[in-house]
Amino acid sequence: MMALALTVSAQAQQDDGIADIMAAMIAAKIHQDSIDTSSLMAVYDYECQTQDAEGKAVTDRMKLCVLVGSRCTRSFPYRKYHKERQWASGDNSDMRSREGSGGQLEFQEGYDFFSDEDFPLLKSESYCHVPDVWTNYPDGKTTVRDAIPPTIYETREERRPIDWTLSEGMATCQLHGRKWTVRYDEAIPTTAGPWKLCGLPGLIVEAVSEDSIHRFTLIDVQHVAAPIYYETSAISVKTSEAKLIKNRIKTFGNRLYLKNPCYYITDHGTADEVYTNDGLLINGVFVNNKAHAFQPLELE
Repeated sequence: MMALALTVSAQAQQDDGIADIMAAMIAAKIHQDSIDTSSLMAVYDYECQTQDAEGKAVTDRMKLCVLVGSRCTRSFPYRKYHKERQWASGDNSDMRSREGSGGQLEFQEGYDFFSDEDFPLLKSESYCHVPDVWTNYPDGKTTVRDAIPPTIYETREERRPIDWTLSEGMATCQLHGRKWTVRYDEAIPTTAGPWKLCGLPGLIVEAVSEDSIHRFTLIDVQHVAAPIYYETSAISVKTSEAKLIKNRIKTFGNRLYLKNPCYYITDHGTADEVYTNDGLLINGVFVNNKAHAFQPLELE
């Protein structure tokens, strides 16, 4: 999820709508450095089969964007890509101020990922727990940014090739404790795919976990020249991939999470918080009032 530095009073009261949230958000600023330019943009539907707090089956959904450049690839929410293109076109009508120089974007006072249109998407993303992934950034490494609110974590590991078994446009692999079956299209000559799935002789068009809990489905692909950004001033704590995976499962897999999604946050005074009718924005990350059972993409 987007790592934002919100300077909002931790004593903020319940707000009735997004306009009130925007009014409360002051002096928010992040920096995004352009690290590459895409030649291809792929959009995926991600679905996760899970249950709500009452045990009722639900499907969590979000759209994922994959930007493929000459040096690196970024997988992140399509909502963010859409907004970045909006800003690049000069449309910053829903922002209080904007500065840009030297390939760097700076956003101040009301980072507009929380507009009326985007807020439902932000809530959906918070259920899905899909991190931002930069493949081959820096060279030879994979960078991952994910949130366990109120903390934004970042990992940077050496790239390890996935051991794929190929069979006529399909392939299988084991990745972080799950078996995946994917379809790919050699007519789209890129090794990219959603999330951490990559390394095949064509774009991944569908990926399904063996238990059918997780599914990525390609819904659009375009030749797009767009900046690939890396957030340089977001709140983040460096950690290892193994520790982040373990921490996610320990936190969101705890039986208390479904009853109280903020059960583990003991010191609210150190975080920037805005309360809404549907949940809590904490350090820029949305936490729903009503949790769904955590279904980790990575088991190990």
